[in-house]
Amino acid sequence: MALTRKKFLIAKIESTYGTDPTPVGGTDAIQVTNLEVTPIESDNVQAAAYQGFIGNSTRATLVANKRVSVTFDVELAGSGTAGTAPAFGPLLKSCGFNEVLVADTSATYQLESTGFDSATIYCFYDGTRHKITGARGSVSFNFTAGQFATASFNMIGIYNAPDSTALSGTFTVANQAAAIEVNDTNMTTATFFGETSQRIESFDLALNNELIYKETASSQEVLITNRAPGGTAVIEAPAIGTTDYFADAVGVATASTSLVLGATGGNIVTLTAAQTDVTGVSYGDTNGVISLSMPYLALPSTSGNDELSLQFT
Repeated sequence: MALTRKKFLIAKIESTYGTDPTPVGGTDAIQVTNLEVTPIESDNVQAAAYQGFIGNSTRATLVANKRVSVTFDVELAGSGTAGTAPAFGPLLKSCGFNEVLVADTSATYQLESTGFDSATIYCFYDGTRHKITGARGSVSFNFTAGQFATASFNMIGIYNAPDSTALSGTFTVANQAAAIEVNDTNMTTATFFGETSQRIESFDLALNNELIYKETASSQEVLITNRAPGGTAVIEAPAIGTTDYFADAVGVATASTSLVLGATGGNIVTLTAAQTDVTGVSYGDTNGVISLSMPYLALPSTSGNDELSLQFT
């Protein structure tokens, strides 16, 4: 009997795309929740030859373009040491971020358009190991009042036959500090569309990478072909004379959005979208209080690759 609670994950950046760097439990463990593996995704091809009768072909179906997908959530927190990458840094790098470490100061993740990293991920399902090589993906960040801030990953990689290989070393998570609750004390900055005095109930920002699994006669690779970062902010509805988000939605101006969560060195998270474009407004209700739900896009400047940044200090 395999138990759901006995699932876990480790991951490591690949030096060569698709080549397993052999992650181990002691240095590559990542604390995750809601871990779900789709062990085989494929494009099935069945022969259509005429055979004198109707029905399926007598020939077996070809399972082509085999890949694996995995989704999971990570509590959005720093490593606990300023200047040290968080345990899930390899996953961010495999979603199209580059990593810049400044000793004793910061770990910063900014977007890029070429030279994407990839990772090997081992997912253990209580005795069964799913090895996913060449993994790349997308990520979304969520800040909801009264809950832990999270990063939700959707990764796709190359199929390897599941096996019973045990974890090398002990599953010991390092460089992953305590989760931070989103509340008035911990959220030291909450600016949406240039407004600093709004009461944000929830905020999410998805990278929205376009992921393609491409297999040729001599190669197989997961490609990041585009991205369209954006999300939704839900705030208590301000008086229209104070802030007119309806005018912002129909206008063409952009403004900055920045959330800073945490106050302890090594575990301060800053998410910034410098060019936020509000694309709509709708009303909602939160326990009898009117709210505004506003979808938005995170736009790049003319320099590119600056739609958003994530920093741990």
